[in-house]
Amino acid sequence: MKISKKDVLDTAELARLEFDDETLSKFTRQLGDILVHIDELAELDTKDVEPTSHVLELSIPFRKDEVNQTITMEEALSNAPSKEDGFFTVPKVIEDQS
Repeated sequence: MKISKKDVLDTAELARLEFDDETLSKFTRQLGDILVHIDELAELDTKDVEPTSHVLELSIPFRKDEVNQTITMEEALSNAPSKEDGFFTVPKVIEDQS
């Protein structure tokens, strides 16, 4: 697949990127090479290849979902350095922009 400098510029605009002419030429060539490689991969016969989500055979150990005794709100907040009305309080990290 052929990619043009205009294609690269259009994509760069979407990403809010600006390139000088040398970088634009380099990226156009590199993206063109990538697309050629993808076209080559698309020609491979994969009908007998099992789809996978990971290269290794993985299994996830699950535990039985059992209801256990929970702690009270007072117990949960007992070690909190600062609390108010049954909630943890933390320093403000976002300033009001208005």
